[in-house]
Amino acid sequence: MLYLILVACFLAVFLLIYGGYMAVNQERFAITHRMQEIVHNFRRKQDLDDELNQPFYTRVIHPIIEKFALTVGKATPAKKKVSLQKKLMMAGNPGNFSPNEFLVIQYVLTLGFPICVMLFALPLNWNLSFIILGMSIGAAGGFVIPDYFLKMRADRRKGEIQDNLPDVLDLLTVSVEAGLGFDAALVKVVEKIKGVVSQEFARVLQEIKMGKPRRDALRDLGNRSGVDDLVAFVSSIIQADQFGVSISNVLRMQSEQMRQKRRQRAEEKAMKAPIKMLIPLILFIFPTIFIVVLGPAALQIMKTFK
Repeated sequence: MLYLILVACFLAVFLLIYGGYMAVNQERFAITHRMQEIVHNFRRKQDLDDELNQPFYTRVIHPIIEKFALTVGKATPAKKKVSLQKKLMMAGNPGNFSPNEFLVIQYVLTLGFPICVMLFALPLNWNLSFIILGMSIGAAGGFVIPDYFLKMRADRRKGEIQDNLPDVLDLLTVSVEAGLGFDAALVKVVEKIKGVVSQEFARVLQEIKMGKPRRDALRDLGNRSGVDDLVAFVSSIIQADQFGVSISNVLRMQSEQMRQKRRQRAEEKAMKAPIKMLIPLILFIFPTIFIVVLGPAALQIMKTFK
């Protein structure tokens, strides 16, 4: 009984003190609570303003694509997603799309183009066969255009890498021979040169800072670029690092080889130019010349026979 009385007395004193403290500071607590609500509402308004300041695509279209991408990803074979991911990397990953999101866009275009053709053809009273043909062409175009876009981006990216790689290797060679380490030379290249190669080297440096071994980061660089010259350069650097060969000598040899290959590609394009010029000559220039030269004679002959 004595313990119970002591506990009851302690609780009574505690509640009395707590009640007095709350009664005295009730106004301050109310003000603090109100200030917290104001800060919370201000942060919500700021977040809402930041969201509204984003482009319409980021706010509305991209979340819808992400939702459909989850469904498409479950029905897409893993092999196709890996192949598409490689194509996206070689094209520079335009729009930062995942393979599933890119497939959603491709399917939407495949369905959207025929619908657009039908909506355009119905008011004009096209024949049913022409409508079906136009819808088929639209569906084929909607399916092919995204892949063609990736191929064009990848080819342009490869060409830019091939053209800029000798100059980048020259700067890299000079930096290494001046006493910089390979990673520091890459930093110098990223600072001085702009372009696709510089962006790829910046990604390599970022991966190295995140803890990935330099050998793996360079190997990934060669795989996602799809350029044989860059793959050969990466392989040479990895082998030089493994066997302890001087990197400066390897860089100088690679630079000379890349420059020679670029000269050979330019000569090859120059040799192909006359053959490529035959098509516009035959289709557009020769008929015009024939009309100008033989036209008056043909008119004179027609007048003579009349």
